[in-house]
Amino acid sequence: MKVLIKLGGTLLDDAFKRRDMARQLSTVAKQFELVVVHGGGKQVTRFLEERGVQSRFSGGLRVSDETVIDAVSKVIAGSVNKQLVSAMTAAGQLAVGLSGVDGLLTSAEPLDLERLGFVGKPTGTDGKLFQLLGDSGYVPVVACIAGDRNGNIYNVNADQMAVSCALGWSADKLLFLTDVPGVKGQDGAVVAHLTPPGVLELVASGVAHGGMQAKLEAAVWSLESGLSEVVIASGQEPEICGRLLRGESLGTRLTVSAGKGEAA
Repeated sequence: MKVLIKLGGTLLDDAFKRRDMARQLSTVAKQFELVVVHGGGKQVTRFLEERGVQSRFSGGLRVSDETVIDAVSKVIAGSVNKQLVSAMTAAGQLAVGLSGVDGLLTSAEPLDLERLGFVGKPTGTDGKLFQLLGDSGYVPVVACIAGDRNGNIYNVNADQMAVSCALGWSADKLLFLTDVPGVKGQDGAVVAHLTPPGVLELVASGVAHGGMQAKLEAAVWSLESGLSEVVIASGQEPEICGRLLRGESLGTRLTVSAGKGEAA
């Protein structure tokens, strides 16, 4: 079974949490084919602030001029990526750090060049490199930047990057591990199961907004493109990777349609 796990950058900012997550990922890699995609927005914001650069956001996306692209490349594809790769090595699993720019793994196009600068929308991922590395015993660890054939580098939303990689690799399961317990409904409680119509209701009502809205829209894109199931759960839960892959009901499960006896 092919499993793609997307890690929010907050799960990698603390050395202890990073080592624990690397240990869990290494265990998963011994049982399944695995690809990891990660973000690092918190780390980028801190890096820019330390250099006197104020981050600007529009519609939840970081406006990305050349200064920001340089920071994203250095931080997400650099330190954050290599820290996770080295933690996995220490946990006993060889990993290879990549970005969408490497081998044009993930292609992108500008989302709105005038408003957002070099923020990209993924247009496709070539999964051959994942298969090549996986067949040789390596876990690909992918930073959320992408490129194009003109040599441009794009800052890509990590959730969209994960979906593009999952589709290009024909993953069987997609797990979004974040710093919240799941998708919350109108009453503030975690919703155990959602379908695309349910997602639209949460977004339209304003209950799901910002980062969670982006995550849900990426999840719906993946379902509409052929993935059978997406799970959004807290990466801070003990042994979360193994528990989810064993079928334990944690976080929010998203599918195209509701099962018997389930609400949408």
